[in-house]
Amino acid sequence: MLAHFASMARRSATMTAAAAAVMVGICAIVGGTKSLIGAAIATALVAVFFGISLAAVGVAARFGTQAIMGAAAGSYIFKILVMVILFGEFSGTSAFSALAFGLTALVLVFAYDGSLILWWTRTKMLYVEPDGER
Repeated sequence: MLAHFASMARRSATMTAAAAAVMVGICAIVGGTKSLIGAAIATALVAVFFGISLAAVGVAARFGTQAIMGAAAGSYIFKILVMVILFGEFSGTSAFSALAFGLTALVLVFAYDGSLILWWTRTKMLYVEPDGER
């Protein structure tokens, strides 16, 4: 199961990297340097957050398949709380465009999660492992 998840995560990361390139380009063209900086910071933050999720799921997989869901849900809640705090902290900044930061972060999260859902639905993986004795 973990091998399937790693393959899906790689494909989703590739699609998210393409979305990140598009968002950084759009922000640079439309908003200038400050928007470019905001989009770049959001791209780095989202990459770190999804790396944390992959690490948490990888560690939890060593303890059994039941621990994977808890690790995924726990890391997701942690990331959402940190994002809410960062959105609040960066809302009044003048160092970069907070709008570009927020939009880029949201687009990348939706791109990663959407592509992960897409790849998961196309996988023909059993979710119950038969014991082989019948």
